[in-house]
Amino acid sequence: MEKEQLEHLRHSSAHLLAAAVLKLWPGTHNAIGPAIDNGFYQDFDFGERSIAADDLPTIEEKMREIVQSWGAFSVKEVPVEQAREDFAHNPYKRELIEEFARDGKTITENNPGGFLDLCRGGHTEDPKKEIQHFKLLSIAGAYWRGSEKNKMLTRIYGTCFPTKEELDAHLLMLEEAKKRDHRKLGKELDLFVFSELVGSGLPLFTPKGTILREQLSAYSDELRLKRGYEKVWIPHITKKELYETSGHWAKFGDELFLVKSQETKDELVMKPMNCPHHQQIYASRPRSYRDLPLRYLETTTIYRDEKAGELLGLSRVRSITQDDSHTFCTPEQIEGVYNTLIDIVKIFYKTIGMPLRARLSYRDPAQPEKYLGEDSLWELAQATILKIAKQHNLDYYEAAGEAAFYGPKIDFMAVDALGREWQVATPQLDFVQPKRFGLVYTDADGQQKTPVMIHFALMGSIERFLSVYIEHTAGVFPVWLSPEQVRLAPVSEKHTAGAQALAEELRDAGIRVFVDDASETIGNKVRKAAQDKTPYFIVIGDKELAGGDFMVRIRGQEGQEKIPKNDFVARVTEEIRGRR
Repeated sequence: MEKEQLEHLRHSSAHLLAAAVLKLWPGTHNAIGPAIDNGFYQDFDFGERSIAADDLPTIEEKMREIVQSWGAFSVKEVPVEQAREDFAHNPYKRELIEEFARDGKTITENNPGGFLDLCRGGHTEDPKKEIQHFKLLSIAGAYWRGSEKNKMLTRIYGTCFPTKEELDAHLLMLEEAKKRDHRKLGKELDLFVFSELVGSGLPLFTPKGTILREQLSAYSDELRLKRGYEKVWIPHITKKELYETSGHWAKFGDELFLVKSQETKDELVMKPMNCPHHQQIYASRPRSYRDLPLRYLETTTIYRDEKAGELLGLSRVRSITQDDSHTFCTPEQIEGVYNTLIDIVKIFYKTIGMPLRARLSYRDPAQPEKYLGEDSLWELAQATILKIAKQHNLDYYEAAGEAAFYGPKIDFMAVDALGREWQVATPQLDFVQPKRFGLVYTDADGQQKTPVMIHFALMGSIERFLSVYIEHTAGVFPVWLSPEQVRLAPVSEKHTAGAQALAEELRDAGIRVFVDDASETIGNKVRKAAQDKTPYFIVIGDKELAGGDFMVRIRGQEGQEKIPKNDFVARVTEEIRGRR
């Protein structure tokens, strides 16, 4: 089934969900119910009632009953007065009606059979026949229109597919996803925590989780430094005028954290972006075309006041660490810069083990007011990234409306072990910000020109990347990334000192080692190492301390493997060096 047809099927299922809920609990108000990736949802105001997951099978049963009497969705345009009368009982629909009327938008209603709703259209043609393979999945809270100033509604999520086989496959994937949930694994593997005293959306990384962050960050730095990028450093706060000039204040002012200076009374901002700061480094001295391309990199944390209801583990946080890069170049250098960045992306994600495709993210031509810059610049920028995608034979698709407000971009989409797609690396072309900041360079003819700026993040947000990668690997990290690469278990207390000395030898070779000297049986220690997904486990007794071969338990393998000590060290260090 084509994407549009699938969206129509799921949108229709959201209407069916609303009809069932209102039938079961008269007096409930339905708000909005769109199709989303892999499913749909519907928001409800249940008044004083509350429902739970135990109610979902009852709702599903009512949905199956109702759909048998439904025919085609009859969408019709109605005058404002009629819409007000038809939905006089529903404050959420009335609010939408008044907004549509104020904006001069057409108001349409639909009724597939005994259920009138406000809707612009986009439905399945034969709901009785087509809405059969659905499942309600979960219940959550959601503020009306996403604002914490509004009432908290009850959101019911569901999914629907054209066939039973597709639905069953999706439900199986969801079950596997629960086992791989990064929040669950993060706790089990002791990678990160949250604290109410610190605040929601502000993760704290443990020693093990910090190793993951730093190893990934070091690899990202290495790939960029080898290709001419230079490290810079910027503070975490700035005067708000910086973001007024860049355009971020007008677009995202509500998402910024403000800091008031008691001394000067200046209103400062916790940085939500790094690019305006990096532009000030560029602007600090005259630049010639001979200096370009000029490449800056910085892995640093930015801050955005995300809505509390949208925070989710590491996927959506308020402190966001970016492996950020900015290149200033001439228009003639754009392709060369992109060649370098695409090369970096391919190397990194091949090592990580995630296949990629590319989304060419353009502006929405129907909403030009959402974007900064001249039409001619946008057309040039979009044509440029399309040309580059073709030259590199990228597996790409084009998406209107996905651009940043100051430029189009190539969003690389990684596919995880469950077949889910995630946005990761992003090289983004920007003709707008350098002009707003008055950045210039002197060309070969002595004329001042505006440089092109190319934004690039290899992982994007390290926190969000880790949420994806932990679930992709199910916490079974390759040896080079594993916070603990080798675990030693002394047979008895008399072997502990020797095991610690051996651990020091391995650490000197660059191997991360933990000695489990707890007063437990070896069997329990083996089970703990398996639960912690440690790559190598070795019992240390008299033979091993006397220089005998190691009997190594290798993660994911039955039994043990006999390996001489020096060979074992060489094997592990080679895996680390080769990032395997």
